[in-house]
Amino acid sequence: MPQSPKETPDRDSTDQSLGVERDKADAELAQRPATIEDDANEVVHRARSRADDVLRTARKLADRDSDAGDVVAAERDYQDDALRGERDAEDVAVAVERDTRKRQLADLLKVEREHTDVHLMTERARSDDAIATRETFMAMVSHDLRTLLNGIALTTAMLLKESPENEAVRARAETIQRFTTRMNRLLGDLVDVAAVESGRLLITPERRELLRLMREANEAFRPVAAARGITLTSEIIGHPTTATFDHERILQVLANIIGNAIKFTPEGGRIAMTVAATDEAVLFRITDTGTGIAAENLTTVFERFWQVGTIDRRGLGLGLYISKCIVEAHGGRIWAESEIGQGTTIFFTLPHAEKTARSTPQR
Repeated sequence: MPQSPKETPDRDSTDQSLGVERDKADAELAQRPATIEDDANEVVHRARSRADDVLRTARKLADRDSDAGDVVAAERDYQDDALRGERDAEDVAVAVERDTRKRQLADLLKVEREHTDVHLMTERARSDDAIATRETFMAMVSHDLRTLLNGIALTTAMLLKESPENEAVRARAETIQRFTTRMNRLLGDLVDVAAVESGRLLITPERRELLRLMREANEAFRPVAAARGITLTSEIIGHPTTATFDHERILQVLANIIGNAIKFTPEGGRIAMTVAATDEAVLFRITDTGTGIAAENLTTVFERFWQVGTIDRRGLGLGLYISKCIVEAHGGRIWAESEIGQGTTIFFTLPHAEKTARSTPQR
């Protein structure tokens, strides 16, 4: 069953962060009064010490000029006992006051946190409702739009079939087909992003053949690459024949990466796909001879809506973000290495086939 929004990793992370921050706040709140109390105790101690020093000095001067003897000594003992009693009483009163203040602050903090938790749960409920509404809307709209796009694609295919000799009609029909394909892909990306954000991106890993995966990716993009004068190759290094993955989802990851590589690789360039086994996982490597990515953007390329530049209109910048979510949902990771003018390499990993496959919604 799909995860409910309450079970999404982002919420778990938020709750953990909130717990950490509350622990820090508790530690600071506990430390601050203790520090203040220590400082106050030190001030009182110094004041009392100075008062005792003054008193002792005064008594020495009085003793030098007086012969009272035992009477004065008895009176002084009585005064000292009274002073100690007053100080002890003051200390007890201060301790009681401090303890009362601590309990009041703890009760106030508890009330404030309960109030904060109520607001948090209310906001989460509103967010859940908004997400549910958005998902329903996206499902309805995407279904209707895809129905219309399929109608356009079918009509265009019939037009191509009925006008084999009319080059002008064929050129326009092929343009319509390309636009239809791009719109279908955009719809798919938007639906996937909505699924990712709600924790409902469905991943079904199974033990699958790597050779078939690489062949399908190569066959799908070789004509596009060849049309742009780009050489596309694929190779399995060593003997990793199988891995644990969702075939269609990983094919989507490869399509996003290779599609980007084709966009930014000039005519005469090369794109190479390789797969190799490591001790920990199966490693995919897609290398191009394109324009490259600046070092400061090597992590941001996997963020949502990131594009090469503000004037780049070749998509919404969702492909690598979705790819990252898919790879991480498999228990793998994805990263990039690049140098401006020297091309880019995208790496990602998948579990070995020996690892237990799962069929659960993942983010």
